[in-house]
Amino acid sequence: MAIPSLSTQRLRRRGRSQAISAWALLIPSIALIALMVGYPGVTMIWQSFTDYQVRNKIQGTPANFVGLDNFTKVITSSDFPAVLGRTLGIMLLTTTLIMVGGVLVAVLMTKLGRGMRLLVSVGLLLAWAIPPLTATVVWGFIFDTEYGLVNWVMNAVTRSNDWYNHPWLLNPWTFVLVLTIIVVWGAIPFVAFTSYAGLGQVPRETIEAAEIDGAGGWQRFWNIVFPAIRPVLGGVLILQIIWNMKLFTQVYALQSRGGIAADTNVLPVYLFRQGIGKFGETSAIGMLIVVIMLAISWYNIRLLLKEDEQ
Repeated sequence: MAIPSLSTQRLRRRGRSQAISAWALLIPSIALIALMVGYPGVTMIWQSFTDYQVRNKIQGTPANFVGLDNFTKVITSSDFPAVLGRTLGIMLLTTTLIMVGGVLVAVLMTKLGRGMRLLVSVGLLLAWAIPPLTATVVWGFIFDTEYGLVNWVMNAVTRSNDWYNHPWLLNPWTFVLVLTIIVVWGAIPFVAFTSYAGLGQVPRETIEAAEIDGAGGWQRFWNIVFPAIRPVLGGVLILQIIWNMKLFTQVYALQSRGGIAADTNVLPVYLFRQGIGKFGETSAIGMLIVVIMLAISWYNIRLLLKEDEQ
């Protein structure tokens, strides 16, 4: 049996020491994540299989295990399919516009001079820095029925009074239009800045070589630029899917300004309006939202994990 050399023993001790140091640094973060994410998540999962209500909390009585009854009740309710379809439709629409618009703005920033690029960056930062509630209030006033700027502009353009007191938020389709403008306006800066940072990592020599070979602008972007920034866009896409599936502030604020809740609810707002204290049912809705987001994002997550392994 060979006896490890002194240098080998030192390397092993150093490795153990580095592992202990690494775990010592990670343990506080792991504990914080477990406390802030793990505990609420486990609680939500447990409550979704019970009839836990506010009376159980007040009286200190245990909840009854009901299995999948909460999920069945939610899924079979008359308004859930419409809310689910509306949520997915808004998510697909806003995510597509945000990703396409953000990448286009990023490409535009690479073509601008330093002064104009700084001006565009400041504008994007201002749009990004405004809280969602504040932005919704401002845009809601712009589309206001009586005092809205949009109605005044439409009357001025058409030289008529056809748009006087036009209720943009009462119609579900125009409600979604206003909501889409608010969400896309506030989210494009994040995608633009992230994409611009990714574009800066693409070798300029490769693009110039393709241009010399006769490749057009679209061919250079699709065959050279896009593969280089695809990991960045994949991560951003997952975040946008999650964020746009969780729209609450904008929808709820617009409903408060005149939108009809029954015709404009999305899943997070629907969860909020389901009933005060019905923790079992609301936890089931939360679980469904998580499952849907994971199912939609799974393909992109797999691609990102494969690229990390390479």
